[in-house]
Amino acid sequence: MHDIVIRSGRIVDGTGAPAFTGDIAIDGRRIVAVGGKAGPAQRVIDADGMLVTPGWVDVHTHYDGQATWDPTLAPSSWHGVTTILFGNCSVGFAPVRPHHRTALIELMEGVEDIPGPVLAEGLKWDWESFPDFLDALDRLPRTIDVAAQIPHHPLRVYTMGDRAIRRERATAEDIVLMRNLTEEAMRAGAFGFTTSRTNAHKTTQGEMVPGRFAEIAELTGIGSALGELGAGAFGMNSDFEDEQAEFEWITQLGLRTGRPVWFLLTDRPTDPERWRRIMTGVHQARAEGASVTAQIAGRPVGVILGIATSLNPFSIRERYKPLENLPLAERVVRLRDPALRQAILDDPPSAALLNRLGPLIQLVATRWDRMYVMGNPPDYEPRAETSVETIAARTNRSPAEVAYDYLTENAGNFLFFPVTGYARDDHEPIREMLTDPATLLGLGDGGAHVAQIVDASMPSYMLTHWARDRKRGPGLPLEFVVKRLTSETADFFGFSDRGRLQPGKRADINVIDHQRLQLHAPEVVNDLPAGGKRLVQRADGYAATLVAGTPVFENGEHTGALPGRLVRRGQV
Repeated sequence: MHDIVIRSGRIVDGTGAPAFTGDIAIDGRRIVAVGGKAGPAQRVIDADGMLVTPGWVDVHTHYDGQATWDPTLAPSSWHGVTTILFGNCSVGFAPVRPHHRTALIELMEGVEDIPGPVLAEGLKWDWESFPDFLDALDRLPRTIDVAAQIPHHPLRVYTMGDRAIRRERATAEDIVLMRNLTEEAMRAGAFGFTTSRTNAHKTTQGEMVPGRFAEIAELTGIGSALGELGAGAFGMNSDFEDEQAEFEWITQLGLRTGRPVWFLLTDRPTDPERWRRIMTGVHQARAEGASVTAQIAGRPVGVILGIATSLNPFSIRERYKPLENLPLAERVVRLRDPALRQAILDDPPSAALLNRLGPLIQLVATRWDRMYVMGNPPDYEPRAETSVETIAARTNRSPAEVAYDYLTENAGNFLFFPVTGYARDDHEPIREMLTDPATLLGLGDGGAHVAQIVDASMPSYMLTHWARDRKRGPGLPLEFVVKRLTSETADFFGFSDRGRLQPGKRADINVIDHQRLQLHAPEVVNDLPAGGKRLVQRADGYAATLVAGTPVFENGEHTGALPGRLVRRGQV
C-alpha cells in the first residue's frame, strides 16, 4: 500500500527523454516507482490526460525578505515551483550589523523595487551572520523549499562599513575577511556567491551600489573560497563594458576554482548583437576548460506600466508625482480631470527622476513603440499594431495621449514595456539562447520588482508559449522545456535529490492539465506588510503540486500543508 499513486499520467520525467504514460508511486517524501502500473495506495490522483512533471526548480528569485515572514511565497508557488533560490544580484539581508539594517533595506528597495516600509515591517532581524540568517529561515514552516546564496553587497558592508557604501577600495585585510565569511556561509549551507557590476543597479538615492566598482582582486579573492571548498557557484550581473577583459578574469576564476561561473544575459535594444558576442565569449571560455554559463530568461523582461503599478510613462513627470501617494480610486478620479490631464501631458519627463532609473528603463520616457497594450491572456510576443505608437498613428493622436487615456480608463489596464529580450520585436533571439547548451534558464525574479514586473509565472509561460502556443515562429519540444525547468537548474546548483521523476528522488511533482493551462493577466494586490502593493499573476491548469510527497496545491488552491523547508548545500 503506497501513500500516493499518481495514475495514468503522461510522464515527462525531467531528463529530456520522450514522454510516456504510466503511474508514479510515492512513499513518504520519496518517489519509489515510475512507469508501469503501481499497486494500491491510500490516495490515488487521477492524472489521465494530464502531464506529470518534476516540480520546477527556480534558481533566480529575490524572496530574501519575504521568505522570513511568508510561508507560501506566491506567486511562484502558484506556478508549480517547488524549490527557489535567492541571494541573487548581490542583494540580501545577511550578514548585517544592526546599524546597517536600514542601508540594506534601501539597497533592496533601489535594486529590486521592494518598498522600504514593507521590508521595515516584515523583517524580524533575528540574525546577524549568514549562518544566523539560514537558521532563521529554517525556523519558519513553509509551503515550498527555499535555499540561499551569500550576496556581495551586504557582505561588503558588513566587512567595510561605510567605506563600502562610499564604494572605496577593499584592503587586503578586507578581502581576507570577506573570503572567510563566504566560506563560513558555504559551510552553513549557502549554494554560492553573487555580485553585481552593472549601472542598472542603484540605491533609492540614485547612487551606485557598494560592489559596483569592486576590483577584480576582491572578486577573485572571495571566489577562492568556493574553490577551496570545491562547492558552490559564482554568479554576477555585469554590463560587460570591456567584454574581453571581463571574460579574461571570469575564465581564470573558473579555471582556478573549478567552480561554475554564471552571469545574466539578455539582448538589449541599444545593442541588439551584444548577446551574440557575449555567447561567443562563453563558448571560448568553455573551450579553455572553464565552466562559464549565461543565465537567460524565457520571455522578454518587461515592466508592467499602469496607474496602479510603480512606474508608467507619466510617473517620471513632476506634475504626476504629487498624485502617487493618493489612494488608487482617488488618483484615477483626479487623473481624469481634463485640466490635470493636459498639465501632465505638457510636462516633460524630469531628468532628476529619470536618473534614479536604470539606463534601459529610462527608455520609458521616449520609446512609445516599445509599449504594448497588454491583453488577457497577456501577449509577451506582441506585434507592432498593439504598440502605443502605432495606435496613435492610426487614431490621429499623440502617443502620450493614447497611453494616458488607456491607463486612466481603468486602473486594471496595463502597458507591457519589454526592457530587454525584444530587440528584434520577436522571440527568435530568446529561442536561440534557450537552445544553446551554454545557457541556464532563470531570471524569473520572483519576489522582486513587486509593483513593476511579475515574471515568477515564467514556468507556466514556458509550457504554454514555447511548448504549445507560439505562432510567430517555431516553439520548443515539451520534454526539452521541462528539462530546462527541472534537472538542468537542479544539477547546476547541486540540488541532487530533485529535478527528475526517478525512484529515490524527492516527490516534488506537478500534475498539469496542459491543454487548459493558461496565464491570467497580472493584477495588483495589497497584501504585503504595511499594506504594500505588488503584482501577482495566476494560472489555470495546475491540478496538483506536491512537495516532498505532500499535496500543497490542488486545482489552484492551497491545501494548507507546509512540508517545505530550508535546503542547505551538502544536505540535499
